[in-house]
Amino acid sequence: MNMVSAFKKVVFQNYLNFDGRARRAEYWWFALDNVVICFVLGFINGFAVESGDFVSILLSSILYYGGVLALLLPNLAVTWRRLHDMGKGGQWYWISLIPIIGTIWLLVLLCQPSEPQENRFGPEVEEE
Repeated sequence: MNMVSAFKKVVFQNYLNFDGRARRAEYWWFALDNVVICFVLGFINGFAVESGDFVSILLSSILYYGGVLALLLPNLAVTWRRLHDMGKGGQWYWISLIPIIGTIWLLVLLCQPSEPQENRFGPEVEEE
């Protein structure tokens, strides 16, 4: 799996799919995609704010926040499926609402290896 195939799989094939499993590579490639996209859109927005032109600020803000909102649900879905891949319920995602400790705990969970056998969330997902 690479950056482009992870983005295609998560955004176009599994946009709102909270069932099944997502391998570690799929999750982390999509996370990298998110960071790159948000950085580029934020950079464009920052240039528009520096220009001081109201129209360009408005358009770049709409572009930035629209992009962030468009990636919100796929991000939640792939995180949910990643937790399933380790045999945990997707509800573990909400542990991140605990300030600092919860976010660190979720990050540690997301770094754990997959369960090598079939679990209650489905069969093992093959690497692409």
